[in-house]
Amino acid sequence: MRDPLSKKVQSIEPSGIRKFFDIVSEMKDAISLGVGEPDFDTPWHIREEGIYSLEQGRTFYTSNAGLKELKEEIANYLKRRFQLSYDPVGEIYLTVGGSEAIDGALRAMLDPGDEVLLPQPSYVSYEPCIVLADGVPKIIELKEEDQFKLKKQQLLDAITDKTKILIMPFPNNPTGAIMTREDLEDIAEVVREHDMYVISDEIYSELTYSGDHVSIASLPGMQERTIVINGFSKSYAMTGWRLGYACGPKPIIKQMLKIHQFAIMCAPTLSQYAAISAVRDGDDDVERMRTAYNQRRNFLMKAFRDMGLKCFEPFGAFYVFPCIKEFGMTSDEFATKLLQEEKVAVVPGTAFGRCGEGFLRISYAYSINDLKVALGRIESFIQRHRK
Repeated sequence: MRDPLSKKVQSIEPSGIRKFFDIVSEMKDAISLGVGEPDFDTPWHIREEGIYSLEQGRTFYTSNAGLKELKEEIANYLKRRFQLSYDPVGEIYLTVGGSEAIDGALRAMLDPGDEVLLPQPSYVSYEPCIVLADGVPKIIELKEEDQFKLKKQQLLDAITDKTKILIMPFPNNPTGAIMTREDLEDIAEVVREHDMYVISDEIYSELTYSGDHVSIASLPGMQERTIVINGFSKSYAMTGWRLGYACGPKPIIKQMLKIHQFAIMCAPTLSQYAAISAVRDGDDDVERMRTAYNQRRNFLMKAFRDMGLKCFEPFGAFYVFPCIKEFGMTSDEFATKLLQEEKVAVVPGTAFGRCGEGFLRISYAYSINDLKVALGRIESFIQRHRK
């Protein structure tokens, strides 16, 4: 019998995030600090709107691009928060989470052999999506000594005559790194000079702790060459509602929408109605959750300092990325032993690229009580294994 499977798909490794959590689900008294999911319930006014929409029988398809009222609210929000101006008709459409938007942008923009510059460590979906779109991933290894920021010279060194797209994964998952306006200006200069495009994943844009997020699309000459991807999962604790959006130049959005049209039809209708309430009335909810995450971030950083565990200070998202090179174990070995000996699950840094070796991703989207217990176990593990 002939092989029914695509060689391209078979060549892609499964997500490194999930490996430990199938084990955790079967392990009594285990604590997971690995999943990037808010521990907050979706704010009540958002849930209420979803319930009301269901009661009203709003279970129909929306237009492919999504509800007009929601797109208008997103446009107002982006203008108010990040100084971005988009036409709700033709420059914004709703997706099934931010992940669909990443996939759609790459498929709409790449021809076979086009190169995509991908800073790593970064979210696990980028590289497989580039491959599935027949692009060629070119990895730029971010460095701890640079606070895991993308530097201008790194970008210049990676560009070839086949380079078409730069992915900007900031605020960053897994490191928590951010890019300031000054940082972005250096990158934007190179992008314009080399006639490149940017896919800017800004799903953590509301979760920054040292000033407001700056979108690269807001810089001069960048909006016409940038796809901005965002969503509701992280900022509004709406992971299971599966709703994101993409914004960008009409010619690109038109082709992305075509893919969405044939593969998806439309984003979930009830989620779209609920999201209107989120983006219109959710600023206080976002501030409340951001304050709580910041408290947890500070708590973890102090705990790491007290136990002598090296970790650069993250200023975005809800992850820390401590260095465990002193223990003479690979990231995978460290995470495996920590789970076996102390029943704490974290993610090896290598799940986010080879340059993540020697690091762990720990999420602080968990209660302070869970974090206290888990950190006590981590400290015991470190004391036992420190050379």
